[in-house]
Amino acid sequence: MRASDCSALLTDLYQLTMLQVYYERGMNQTAVFEFFVRKLPPERNYLVAAGLEQVLDFLENLHFTADEIDWLAACGRFDGKFIDALAGLRFTGAVQAMPEGTPFFPDEPILRVVAPLREAQFVETRVINLLQFQTLVASKAARVRHAAADRLLVDFGLRRAHGAEAGLLSARASYLAGFDGTSNVLAGMRWGIPLYGTMAHSFIQAHDEELAAFDDFARCNPQATTLLIDTYDTEAAAAAIVPLANRLAADGIAVQAVRIDSGDLGDHARKVRAILDAGGRPEIRIFASGNLDEYLVRRLVSEGAPIDGFGVGTRMNTSADHPYLDCAYKLQEYAGAARRKRSEGKATWPGRKQVFRRIDAAGRLVGDTLTLEAESAPGESLLHTVMREGRRIAESPPLAQVRAYAQRQRAMLPDALHHVEAAAAYPVEIAEALRELARQIDARMH
Repeated sequence: MRASDCSALLTDLYQLTMLQVYYERGMNQTAVFEFFVRKLPPERNYLVAAGLEQVLDFLENLHFTADEIDWLAACGRFDGKFIDALAGLRFTGAVQAMPEGTPFFPDEPILRVVAPLREAQFVETRVINLLQFQTLVASKAARVRHAAADRLLVDFGLRRAHGAEAGLLSARASYLAGFDGTSNVLAGMRWGIPLYGTMAHSFIQAHDEELAAFDDFARCNPQATTLLIDTYDTEAAAAAIVPLANRLAADGIAVQAVRIDSGDLGDHARKVRAILDAGGRPEIRIFASGNLDEYLVRRLVSEGAPIDGFGVGTRMNTSADHPYLDCAYKLQEYAGAARRKRSEGKATWPGRKQVFRRIDAAGRLVGDTLTLEAESAPGESLLHTVMREGRRIAESPPLAQVRAYAQRQRAMLPDALHHVEAAAAYPVEIAEALRELARQIDARMH
């Protein structure tokens, strides 16, 4: 499933009802919309921009099929001439964006759409849908990555993701943010994400004897021998694996790891480690899974649990503690005039904006400035043109390259922002030019 595989009708009704008004009133001058987050979720100190690739794919391929046009005509809500115009709808605009993997903060746009009003308005729902989800998952995955230090991290979340697309894109987002691989086979094919997998408890139960299940699995999968040992008695299974590992080694098969999926993971890991070491098998690693997140991973690591890797699923793929972002895609300019929303608690900064990021001599981020696109400020500009006239200006980088960029970017963050608890807010300065434009618009509206 690709972003472009979804129907153009995967949108909110009000996008179409607004477009009909724009069409009938001849409103289609250049509009500027920006996607940003109003505030960070509690205990999130930064967010990781993700989902741009899917947005560009969606925009490049936007169109209504003949069946969709026929359905719209039959539903009785829309004028025939407007429906005929929809048949030719394509995205012809420009996009500026932060590269995927860039850390960002409240009020900073990570994507700007500049296009005729009807196009820029219509894509709102899907743009938010794609950017919010991957940004949400990548941001949580980055926290797990920091908590796990250099231990193996694998995405295990497909089965409890909220649908097929969510399962696929969460595998992408977590790898982008620093995970080492996924259990999701389609993600492996599509993006080259390394695949990892073990076995289910049902595989053990399908055998009359647990040891026979281990032996069958190892001999049929000699290159991927991670054995699940907590179906019945975790420590007894670990003890049984020692002589099995010796027999398999004689046949050239190495037991690579054991997996623990339940109970007190730290306590079981210590006992299993002792059993394997005493049996002369220190090379067999311990892999843990089971409702893990950054908080549990951090606790296990800080307590010195001898766990070499973690499978993290449900709580990351659904961002279970904070499952949405307070984000928006808002009109900032229309027909050459800056626009500003003033709703209580939801006011926006007007105009086309740029983010400038300051970096100290040690390579650490020290502060950002949000200002108008036409202005300048100290530091590096973060928004870059990625699409003109409805087409990308260059091929998108492979996911492995995006992942490496994201790792470099996270390494530049102040140490305090990596903590799983809330830290002092990263400084984002609102430039005087932007404040003055807001005052001018407010005065005009009064």
